[in-house]
Amino acid sequence: MHGQIAPPISGPPVVARWPAVYAVSFGVFGLIAAEFLPMSLLTPMATDLQVSEGMAGQAVTATAVVALFTGLLIATLTRGIDRRHVLLGFSVLLILSNLLVALSGSFALLLVGRLLLGVAIGGFWTMSAAIAMRLVPSDQVPKALSMIFAGVSLATVVAAPLGSWLGAILGWREVYLGAALFGALGLLAQWATLPAMASTSAASLRTLFAVLLRPGVWQGITCVALVFTGHFALFTFIRPFLEVSLAAGVTAVTVFLLGFGVANFVGTLLAGPLLKRSLGFTLMAMPLLAGASALALSGLNSASPLSLLLVSLWGLAFGAVPVAWTTWNTRVAPDEPESAGGLIVAAIQFAIAAGAGTGGLVFESAGSSGVYTYGGAVLVLASALIALSVKAPNRVPA
Repeated sequence: MHGQIAPPISGPPVVARWPAVYAVSFGVFGLIAAEFLPMSLLTPMATDLQVSEGMAGQAVTATAVVALFTGLLIATLTRGIDRRHVLLGFSVLLILSNLLVALSGSFALLLVGRLLLGVAIGGFWTMSAAIAMRLVPSDQVPKALSMIFAGVSLATVVAAPLGSWLGAILGWREVYLGAALFGALGLLAQWATLPAMASTSAASLRTLFAVLLRPGVWQGITCVALVFTGHFALFTFIRPFLEVSLAAGVTAVTVFLLGFGVANFVGTLLAGPLLKRSLGFTLMAMPLLAGASALALSGLNSASPLSLLLVSLWGLAFGAVPVAWTTWNTRVAPDEPESAGGLIVAAIQFAIAAGAGTGGLVFESAGSSGVYTYGGAVLVLASALIALSVKAPNRVPA
């Protein structure tokens, strides 16, 4: 049972395995929640471990760097291994990561835990499209990806505020122990529902570059990097923008962040129907809507209903973006979705650093409103490049 008696599936199933899709979404929620926890627990973590907040923040950077390299290498390193076992392994790494952080007596041990998390995140993202293609028929892949990425959006909404609240009541170490328990529940759900999935990839570093050089692929990867660079320039500085440029108080900041998160979750759920109608339109229109919202926000100076609407529209639009690009991955490289997924993961992790870095430079010279002008312009530019250069087939090539 649990995929052990039946022969491993090696292609799209005839019947969708939705419980397995939900289990993967559950696991994704745990991964993203763990990734975001330091953002709400940084001060007590730094105080307890006797390091500066800046040093403690490097745990987040280390996770992203490891996720980048994992995304590029994981398909090659796990070639020939049943994908069920690989996914279960990532969930085990998530549990170990949270336990190491919770029990760490030094910053070095905490950093080891965060490095393990980077492997799990990079690996899970790289294989998400390939796994969806193995769990549901091809025409239901966008819906499956929408459900998987709903776990991301939900974690974005609840992880930071819940972590902050529970940390104040229980302590930051207890929050990470709770995250480890949540990861264990995800592991059990995946063990019970994931079928055996024989590896069909002959991935190697040569394969990775061969996929990148396919017609239209490198253009798409470039646009992925641009879209996420613009978004993370905006998102990294959302709090100072709200507090300084829009003069929002503590309550208003909470409302704005909640509005962004809820809209982002709704956008993820809407991605499935949008992609069913047109992949190309969704790829182009979502960053355009997000960029236009950011440019409009850069001209405002108060926390008004209009500014809340614009922040929510940005969140709604960006909720569909990861689903759209992962769907694009399944269409342009259906024979090597893991290699294409690794390229996308690497582009996104690079964009996180590029967006925060370039946004910081703009912030120093032009303030938070300048960041929103910059980030919005990058998103609009990315939308134009997508329209001009990205091939977006609405069906997987035969």
